[in-house]
Amino acid sequence: MLYYLYEYLTAHGIHVPGMNLFKYISFRAAMAVLFSLIIALAYGKRIINFLRRKQMGELVRDLGLEGQKQKEGTPTMGGLIIILATIIPVLLFTRITNVYIVLLIISVLWMGAIGFLDDYLKKVKKNKDGLSGKFKVIGQVGLGLIVGVTMYFHPDIEVKRKYADATVINRNNVEKNFMEDERIPVSTVPFTKNNEFDYSGILFWMDDAEAHEWAWIVFIPIVIFIVTAVSNGANITDGIDGLAAGTSAVILLTLAFFAYVSGNIIFADYLNIMFLPHMGETTIFALALVGAVIGFFWYNTYPAQIFMGDTGSLMLGGVIAVLAIILRKELLIPVLCGVFLIENLSVILQVMVFKYRKKKYGLEYAQNNRLFKMSPLHHHYQKEGFHESKIVNRMIIIGVMLAIICLITLKTR
Repeated sequence: MLYYLYEYLTAHGIHVPGMNLFKYISFRAAMAVLFSLIIALAYGKRIINFLRRKQMGELVRDLGLEGQKQKEGTPTMGGLIIILATIIPVLLFTRITNVYIVLLIISVLWMGAIGFLDDYLKKVKKNKDGLSGKFKVIGQVGLGLIVGVTMYFHPDIEVKRKYADATVINRNNVEKNFMEDERIPVSTVPFTKNNEFDYSGILFWMDDAEAHEWAWIVFIPIVIFIVTAVSNGANITDGIDGLAAGTSAVILLTLAFFAYVSGNIIFADYLNIMFLPHMGETTIFALALVGAVIGFFWYNTYPAQIFMGDTGSLMLGGVIAVLAIILRKELLIPVLCGVFLIENLSVILQVMVFKYRKKKYGLEYAQNNRLFKMSPLHHHYQKEGFHESKIVNRMIIIGVMLAIICLITLKTR
């Protein structure tokens, strides 16, 4: 809104001192992260007290974990803090008609609503199972469908790829180093020399024109799978104080950097990566979300004053997935979201090994010889005697290392 106010005033010859700064993405991004952090810190305590008055406390199942019962009654639905602290700065500082911003706002509200409904059923309606798993998946598939269709068919979503001999073509006018705008389902392949992957290549039995026409059949299901997988991964990771928030902040900060360099033609030329027109605005969104998550993290560190609940975890996972997809960096997700991945895999492996040993050796043997003492993985380390804070800090460090590996991919190919 403030950007449009700047445009309106400038168009009418009204010059307010300092208002000219709003034309710079870097300034608006800095203001967005500052505002989101202040909103989360200032209103976080009020939201916590409100949820406590409404008796939205967590009911903790006795899993035999140290300090577990002390958490009973801690307010949940803390994702509301993150959503509020993200949406306000985004509305203030971005061009809200930008197609990417619209997609990301829809993602926040869509997944936030699904998570809120789950938390609401658990806390208000006293339904211990909350929203049925199949309805969560339907919601995730719905968002994936919206994102996939928009990314493939929307006329404003284009890429500019560099000519193979771009350095020879022009070193002074970088725009001449790039081809014309293309509407193609292409992604970045990390650690490879020719690091662009066109989804139409999967339809190898078709000729090029036909493959590009029907590539949506492959692209949209892959987008749906990514949104569902990452959203569930973040949800599973949200099991101890600060873990999901801390690791998500690292991931989002990395995606914000990718958004900035991909949306700036000078950096895109220097780094020899795809230039994504109109992508710069998503830097503002990503940093606003970083500020909101860090502000929430203030209240979520051990011992947590509030839990994010499914309202926050499903939303964060969904938005991270959508950000990676629109940035054409979805193939980096297994590395960038490595903590989410190992948490997810620990649950899958635990179930698979248990079923195998139960079938082969019997129930008693399977119960006494589990792969992990408890899944997800963070609970295994709790059973091993590690304190929550140590587990969280070390997983955040791992997340930082994985983020650095992803940043290295910009030049390592």
